[in-house]
Parts: sequence; C-alpha cells; structure tokens
Amino acid sequence: MDWEQDKIQDYIIIKAEESGVNIIGLTRGRDTKFHHTEKLDKGEVLIAQFTENTSAIKVRGKAKILSRYGEIISGE
Repeated sequence: MDWEQDKIQDYIIIKAEESGVNIIGLTRGRDTKFHHTEKLDKGEVLIAQFTENTSAIKVRGKAKILSRYGEIISGE
C-alpha cells in the first residue's frame, strides 16, 4: 500500500465526554468546505474515516479522540 492510499484509509475514534459534541467533516480539494456533521451525546462513539472526499475532521466540545498516533482530549 502506498503512502497516499494509506493516508486516505486512516480513521479515528471519537467518544463524547459531554452531550452536544459536534463532529464536522471537511472536504478535500481546492476549496475546503463542510460536507458532513454529526452531533454526539455523552458516551456516544463515532468511528470516522478519511476518504477521497474527507481531508479533515473538526471536533467541537469535550471528546476523547483515538487514532494510530495516540489519544487526545478536545475541549479542555
């Protein structure tokens, strides 16, 4: 698997530590735009994958984010 393909197939796990956590998918390409949103309540988990269309994922609120690079807590 080449680097570009590996980057596209990467994913993260997001667990809401409070209600109302917003997850926003951002597009890939010349102009970055919102293309998908989710709202999580406390304890809910979302598994998100980077794709040919998704280049970034924004997390707004307190959540535990797990990836192959480690763990981080947002919203602290």
